[in-house]
Amino acid sequence: MKFFLRRVLLVRADQRGFSLIELMIVMVILGLLASLVGPAMFKKLGTAKQKTAKTQIEMLMTALDSYRLDIGHYPSQQEGLEAMVVNPGDEKWDGPYLAKGLPKDPWGNPYHYQNPGEHDTDVEIYSYGGDNRPGGEKEDADVGSWQ
Repeated sequence: MKFFLRRVLLVRADQRGFSLIELMIVMVILGLLASLVGPAMFKKLGTAKQKTAKTQIEMLMTALDSYRLDIGHYPSQQEGLEAMVVNPGDEKWDGPYLAKGLPKDPWGNPYHYQNPGEHDTDVEIYSYGGDNRPGGEKEDADVGSWQ
């Protein structure tokens, strides 16, 4: 019996690596952590995209205000936001007003421009959110310059 115990202990001491049971326990623990932390992180991702859209819209509104100061009016509905990047043919144009070009919203869609605005504003810039349709909730909610 002593010989058997000594043999088992020696074999155990010489082995390298993990047993199947040890690996399974680690996998279960990682799975539990992922199931607890994952949903919280995805919720933060949606909120971050909404905040990014608001920040980009504020930047676009600032560029529109610079355009209006130079030209004397906001771009027409037909000229759209592209007038801040490419000269629409006005000699007063002192752009481009956006150094890196016209950004897309955080969901990869172009921003919408409306002149005149519908919410007691001269112009409006908005994104339809994650679903790219009017309305919606949470990440799919619209984000606009009037908010």
